[in-house]
Parts: sequence; C-alpha cells; structure tokens
Amino acid sequence: MKRVIVSVTNDLVTDNRVNRSCGVLKSFGFNVALVGRKLKHSGEINRPYRCKRFRMIFKKGFLFYSFYNLRLFFYLLFHRVDLLYSNDLDTLLPNYLVSKIKRVPLIYDSHELFTEVPELQNAPFKKAVWTKIEKYIVPNLCYCITVNDSIAKIFEAKYQVKFTSIRNVPEQIPVNVMGDVNLENIPTDAFTVIIQGSGLNIDRGLEEAIEAILLLENVQLLIVGGGDVIPTAKQMVKNLNLENKVHFYGKRPYNELMKFTAYANCGLAIDKATNKNHEFALPNKVFDYIQAGTPIICMDLKEISSIVLRYEIGIVIKDVLPTLIADAIRELQSNAPLLKIYKNNCEKAAKIEHWDNEKSKLEELINSIYPSSRQY
Repeated sequence: MKRVIVSVTNDLVTDNRVNRSCGVLKSFGFNVALVGRKLKHSGEINRPYRCKRFRMIFKKGFLFYSFYNLRLFFYLLFHRVDLLYSNDLDTLLPNYLVSKIKRVPLIYDSHELFTEVPELQNAPFKKAVWTKIEKYIVPNLCYCITVNDSIAKIFEAKYQVKFTSIRNVPEQIPVNVMGDVNLENIPTDAFTVIIQGSGLNIDRGLEEAIEAILLLENVQLLIVGGGDVIPTAKQMVKNLNLENKVHFYGKRPYNELMKFTAYANCGLAIDKATNKNHEFALPNKVFDYIQAGTPIICMDLKEISSIVLRYEIGIVIKDVLPTLIADAIRELQSNAPLLKIYKNNCEKAAKIEHWDNEKSKLEELINSIYPSSRQY
C-alpha cells in the first residue's frame, strides 16, 4: 500500500477541504496520514485515516512557522512516503525539500493567494520571506491545485505552471437530515443572520455586520467560527450593548456548523476587496449556505457574486458598509416571497455544487501520478 502524508498548519478539526482530499486519496488505496498542530482547546478528531498533531511551544508568528516547518521536515524525512501533499505555502518548504531528497512526487494545494492575505500587507519582512519561498519553489512544481479559476490564472501567469482549480465545495447534505440546533437566547420570531467560518479575520466584514444590527429591528446575528478579529468583535458587541442581539458560538464541528447555517434565514459573505486574496476569494461559507438552503448576502467580488447571480440565491451589495448590509437584510426580512425564491434556488444549486461533482478533478490529478492506484 502506497503512503501519502498530507500536511497543514491548523488543528485539523474544522478543515473540511483537507478532510475531503484525504478521502479521495484513501479511495485510491493510499495509506493516508494527515499532519497538523494541537492547540490548547483543540477538539477530538476521529477520521478513517491516521492523524498526527504537533504540540507547539510557540502559537503564532515567525517562531511558530519556523519551528513547525522544522518539525514537519524531520517528520517527513523519517517516515516512509510515496506521495507528499502540501496544503498552503506555510507547509510547502519542508515538503519540497523532502520530495527532492526522497524523489517522491509532491502535490501543492494553495487555498488562497497566501502572499496577498491582509495579515501580510503591513508586514513587509514576513511578506518578503513568504514571497521568496513561493518564487523559489512553485516554478519547479508539477502538480498544483488552487481554489478557483481566478486564482489559478494568477498563479499560471506568474509562474508558468499549470494549476488545477478545485473549488471548496462540501458534500451534498439533504437539508432534512441536518437536524435542529437549540438556540435558547434567540427569540423564535426573530430574523436570524449568520456569518460563519474558521477564518473570521480582518477585512471579512464582521465589524460592519455587527454595526448593521444596530440599524435593524428583531434581527439576531449568529457568529459561528473563529479568527483573529473575534476578540475585537466581542468587545465591540459589549461596547454597543448588543449582547442580546449578537451571539458568538466559536468553532464547531462541520455537522454542527451546518445545523447553525440551516437554522439561519440568510448568510453573509462580505469580504472586503482590500487585497487580491479577498478580491478573488470564493470562501467555503458560500457553498455551505447553498447546501443549507440559506440565501446569501455577498460583496460584489468576482468569484462570489458570479455564483450568487448565476443561481439567483441572494443579494449582491456594492460595498461593505453597515447601511448597505442592513438594507439587504431588511429586504429579505420584509419580503417573504423573495426569501422563499432564493431558498428554493439554493436547494436547486445544492444538487449541482457539491463534492461528488468536483472531486473528479482531484481524482484525475492523482491518477496522472499513480495510474494503477485507484481502488474500485
């Protein structure tokens, strides 16, 4: 049995793209090992493949990435492996070095325009380091993946390397089996809005969404997920005396996350176009909303708005302003027939935008590396 080691820098629990990729690799007969990190409050993980999580002294910043990459390098070096699978730029260097030392193929899966994330825009040294790593390695790769066509074209123009676009669509989940979620603090007659995901960081519109709630009557905002901006958002809610209208539920396992998503009347995907990574983003939450039958309010960004307009599943706003967000929520809140149309269209789109229809591109890539591996 051939062995593949898949690596990320997160704690594995909520990374559903990586879980789906591991599932495809397992279907090819690979012995799969997924490597990540262990955080103080990381939940338990139960997967049909091996999982290894490093406990790290440093939790973030330069020291974390340096020591994590060093540990990952030695882990990869001293474990038998036939295929390496690197998720994002922050795991690429050790994977690339070991792939050269052991002469094994490497798949690089870039989940975003890593060097363009907002956290690096005011950190020129950090950005220069990651950019140098990317420029050094990516032109030498054979098997590259990213999350949508726009980002694939950017990488291809920059490095003259083919990138396969594999969007981060979830498994198809019938709405009637998602189940109910018990939200004791939410009035049963309230219009509920959700913003969810594991990357609720700066420039994702969370602060503006909270401010929009001030302008609305009988609307509750559910924030389900984690990210750098959450502590600031919690303080903001306290300062604005919105504790009874804005609720934080933290990171949740995917099945539980989808219960919250299905409960909501609409979902927000309002990243700001402050950097190229956001400008061309197609976040997981968009497809989660579709699968949950939850109409969407989104920012007018190329990849996101094209999905919303193609399937007619929500409202596109021109800027991330509290007034515009509130107007869009109010329109859905006051127009039940329109909300029902969007919801029905989500259910139709859910039959198309799911992993069974997307994973064939990953299967083709793996089959091009190991044609005889597929287990039928």
